[in-house]
Amino acid sequence: MKMSRIIISPDSFKGTISGEDSAAALGAGWARVRPDDEVMALPQADGGEGTCAVIADAVPGARWMSTPEPVTGPDGRPAPGRWVVLPSGEAIVELAIPSGLTLMAAKDPRGAHTRGLGQVLRAAVAAGADRISVGLGGSASTDGGVGAMRELGVRFLTADGTEIGDGGAGLADLASIDRSAMVAPPAGGVRLLCDVRSPLTGPEGSAAVFGPQKGATPADIAYLDAALAHLAEVSGGDADFPGTGAAGGTAFGLMSLWGASIVSGAEEVARLTGLVDALARADLALTGEGSFDVSSLAGKAVAAIIDAAAASGTPCVVVAGGFTDEGRAALTQRGIGFLSLTELAGSSGEAMAHPARYLGEAGARMAQQFSH
Repeated sequence: MKMSRIIISPDSFKGTISGEDSAAALGAGWARVRPDDEVMALPQADGGEGTCAVIADAVPGARWMSTPEPVTGPDGRPAPGRWVVLPSGEAIVELAIPSGLTLMAAKDPRGAHTRGLGQVLRAAVAAGADRISVGLGGSASTDGGVGAMRELGVRFLTADGTEIGDGGAGLADLASIDRSAMVAPPAGGVRLLCDVRSPLTGPEGSAAVFGPQKGATPADIAYLDAALAHLAEVSGGDADFPGTGAAGGTAFGLMSLWGASIVSGAEEVARLTGLVDALARADLALTGEGSFDVSSLAGKAVAAIIDAAAASGTPCVVVAGGFTDEGRAALTQRGIGFLSLTELAGSSGEAMAHPARYLGEAGARMAQQFSH
């Protein structure tokens, strides 16, 4: 049997298994059938949960850093203050680590904030970062990034000169913004790793699209949308710019007040992890995520892998917990194979309960098909 090079680059299967563990399970299943193949695991991310770990594992010389003490989590409880520094001097900060939805004891759509993210950003600047890339995704809050900017020295004041309250709830009281004591961004700038194209406000905006997963009721969504619109009015930022609605409007705050710019998270992670070069030498690419629909082909990590594989002429197969009919049709149209864990397991509940087992079975099945 001829030895082949296989690249395994899944995103996380949200809520069930990480990108690293899903890559390991797929690789183990493949090796049961084709043990002589060269299998390389390069899990991916798009700026959301797992971004720091994926980059730290793939980049030689990358190292984890931590704040001396835990930072303030999105509900006020302690949270991890960790980020990654690359040999180039660039800091990779992942919002989900200090300010993610999974840190909440209970969802609080109006009160959750991004103070912890700001504390990590401040620490990264103090540690000498030449440039900062911020992965946006998995946020708990809809505060327009005000919590983060507060920790970077910006004051958000009411009409009588006192500080507004935390979270989206405080934005309605905002009368002025004082940046006189703001921590300067690093000389190399600040980039937001983000593939969300939502504006800050409106029917496609942050509160409307992402509020429900953070516990927002229709009344909360209307309140938060108006609060974010007020923030944009006071700050003078562009609420219609694509991507400003990412992470509860955190992208807006960092762009309008700290001069950050948006880049494709999936493409940047693919570049940093060496995915493009690896695919050029591969015979097959395996990728996947928890649920695949047509939006998966619009900027997510899986889309970056599919596009990079196509550019290098490498066949690609997508594994997912489940596929919508439109998702299947889109892959078929592009000549891309796919495999559903739900169909392998017999039900979505069984697949979600034992993701590593069925990812291993998927790896083995694809290896058998590849042999023929």
